[in-house]
Amino acid sequence: MPIGLKKDGFSLSLAQTDEDVRAAQRLRYNVFVEELGAGGTGVDHAAQLEKDAFDAHSDHLILREDASGDVVGVYRVLRQDQADAAGGFYSESEFDVSPLKASGRRLLELGRSCLRGDVRGTSAMFHLWTGLSQYVALYGAEVLFGVASFKGTDPGACAAPLTLLARQHLAPQDLRPRARPYQEMDLVLDGELDRRAAMIALPPLIKAYLRLGGTVGAGAFIDHAFDCIDVCMVMDTEALNARYARHYMAEGPV
Repeated sequence: MPIGLKKDGFSLSLAQTDEDVRAAQRLRYNVFVEELGAGGTGVDHAAQLEKDAFDAHSDHLILREDASGDVVGVYRVLRQDQADAAGGFYSESEFDVSPLKASGRRLLELGRSCLRGDVRGTSAMFHLWTGLSQYVALYGAEVLFGVASFKGTDPGACAAPLTLLARQHLAPQDLRPRARPYQEMDLVLDGELDRRAAMIALPPLIKAYLRLGGTVGAGAFIDHAFDCIDVCMVMDTEALNARYARHYMAEGPV
């Protein structure tokens, strides 16, 4: 089964060459470092690349703009066999994912998802999700997981959406990662949570995962290098498949 598409002025494929991967890393630098203020040892300011040791073991979905040929969207995916070669999953630096690994199900870690600013709100994210669904089908992935972020490192600034996730969207106990070190997410007093406002305040990627049936692990991780607060998203592909058709195929792009 091929992975790719060509539609709406975009072309999606898996990275095939080192230059493809560098183009993905360059977009990540533009978004995560220049736009969002991330730092850390994986940032190469001279080459304007955001990279880490997991890149060499991962597959990279890349979305190009046909008119310019530029990479405008990326998604990094890491299968269990690739993670074994890499020495573990990226998420394990922030979360205890042993319940996922003990489940016996085929795991796929998602990460480093981003779009160039001017294509957000277009069909670009929809096409990345289409490529991801093709990848899931090709490799028979059963559980998808990975970190998703709130901007900034102050839990109080995102207390309401964090509380909403903790109270209404926890992953099943047998598939529930746990942050290490642990930042409590249930931060708003009972009776004081405005659920509608909290849902609106969720980052777009987290809302998209929730619409697809996503759940979250226990606790959040404060990532000072990336200037963000991470939660670990978990999605069962059976739920993903059903919701994907309804929310994306029927309603169109995010």
